Amino acid sequence: MKLTARVPVTAGLMALLVCSATGCKRLRANDQINKGVADFKNARYESAENHFQNAVDIDPDYMNARIYLATTYSSQVVPNLDTPDNKKIAQQALDGFQEVLRRDPNNVNALKQIATLDRNMGKPEDAKLYEKKVIAQDPNDAEANYTIGVVDWLQAYKNATTVLAGEGMQDKSDGNVKLSKAGCAKLSEENTPLVTEGLNYLKKATEINPNYEEAYTYLSLMSRRKADLECGDQAAIKQDLADADMYAQKSMGARKENERIKEEKSHGVTQ
Repeated sequence: MKLTARVPVTAGLMALLVCSATGCKRLRANDQINKGVADFKNARYESAENHFQNAVDIDPDYMNARIYLATTYSSQVVPNLDTPDNKKIAQQALDGFQEVLRRDPNNVNALKQIATLDRNMGKPEDAKLYEKKVIAQDPNDAEANYTIGVVDWLQAYKNATTVLAGEGMQDKSDGNVKLSKAGCAKLSEENTPLVTEGLNYLKKATEINPNYEEAYTYLSLMSRRKADLECGDQAAIKQDLADADMYAQKSMGARKENERIKEEKSHGVTQ
């Protein structure tokens, strides 16, 4: 009887020894991650950071733990806020994701997160670089293609408004035909690469996802930026503006189609 009673205890001790020698650290790390996720969902970021850091300390090779930790930092970054504290937490996030990439160079999640951080911290060229790395891993990532187009448009719009303001003008998004030849030459130099690249990536996004409403919207906006570069060529401007209207119509069509699909799914309709 005594021997029989001792068997479960011995088995339990053996399991504990085996666990601690092989995979128990992953279980302990997961426990910390679960606690960190609960804190993160309740906006208890400092406590979440502690739990995720514990998970990393327990199992340094656990990529999920490192991504959770860096994501917690990233979620606290305020876009376009140029303060020491904001820069510090952004750098902590970047350092975390870079460490993931050092260990796993093809980690798409980390690449996307770095691209987002770079956009939020006013580094558009760096952001596009990382989106292109995402596309290198997955050429059919519509969002990455779309995002590059949006970043290009934002830069092109900023350049256009700056050049126009220098001549006492506001953007009319109609080719801005009153802009001087010198002003148009300057704007063409700054914006031609952005407009060309942006249109290419936005078109790719709609090829991947024909119902990408937002991509069509930015194709429309970028076509109006292209009209700025025609420097008074009325035929070319007319074509650019016609393209802008066409893409705007496609955006509305994509929205209706997406709403139809959503409605069918909500009623359990399958095709």
